[in-house]
Amino acid sequence: MSRPEPIAHYGRDIVFPFTLCTLIWSSTWLVITYQLGPVPAQWSVTYRFLISAVAMAVMARMQGHKLRLDAQLARAAIVLGFTQFFLNYNGVYLAERFITSGLVATVFGLLLIPNSLFGWVMLGERPAVRFLASALVALVGIGLLFLHELDRSPAVRDHIGLGILLTGTGLLGASIANVYQALERVRRYPMTLLLAWSMAVGTVIDAVVAFAMTGPPVFDPRPSYWLGLSYLAIVASVVAFSLYFPVVRRIGAGNAAYSSVLTPIIAMALSTAFEGYIWTPLAGAGAVLALVGMLFALAGRNRKVAGPLADRPTAIASPGGDP
Repeated sequence: MSRPEPIAHYGRDIVFPFTLCTLIWSSTWLVITYQLGPVPAQWSVTYRFLISAVAMAVMARMQGHKLRLDAQLARAAIVLGFTQFFLNYNGVYLAERFITSGLVATVFGLLLIPNSLFGWVMLGERPAVRFLASALVALVGIGLLFLHELDRSPAVRDHIGLGILLTGTGLLGASIANVYQALERVRRYPMTLLLAWSMAVGTVIDAVVAFAMTGPPVFDPRPSYWLGLSYLAIVASVVAFSLYFPVVRRIGAGNAAYSSVLTPIIAMALSTAFEGYIWTPLAGAGAVLALVGMLFALAGRNRKVAGPLADRPTAIASPGGDP
């Protein structure tokens, strides 16, 4: 695996797709809230990845890849389909019924923490003490943000707790997927081919669970729903993934993970503008601690591990878990 390019060498071919992906994924947290209406969240997730799987398969064929599924690719697609495209996204969609999109995005900015812990177990990438200390600061910041929510809405304390639990479930699924796809036996498959099959498997799981939990499919006739769904399926899933992963493979996961700091900032700004999020000194202190902790954690994240595991590939983290 080639060594990541130095930051000083970044040109428009890196900066433009990196910036575009960050902006796209920052906006999706808010767009998801407009998917929450008469259509159960489970069916909205199913529709999204049905469209995404078809579009990603078309893209894979346009790149010259055959849609052949061998045993190893099937196993990878099942793992990623369940963790990334079922557990992660259902957790996010359901969480946003109870807490604001900006808060969900901020929690997902901590994705690098479970990524590093799972990377230690699965890839042998031991986190530095500086990373662990910085992660603790970020967690304290997130805790202050949720204390602000509890103070603001004591009557719906149970709902906020459920929102936290669902967000954590989605975060866990995203982290497992991030680290698993960094394994050498998975990385050898073209990204579009891997994503096409993973999205297809995720769609099947989503549909089965949606039917079991909510009954037959429900459709929303509003144009706003389908415009939002199309944006999430095509722009936020197919286009953004296709732009982002080539960048990660050039600049390294450590540098690309800085997007996970930028994403919650933009998402919280959008939440303030469109969801009426009210800032207080407690919420402001929490946001500052979370962002400072994430920045310092990233700065100390990619120290090499001595020994034969030093050249293992680093887990690729999509910004904020890619809502």
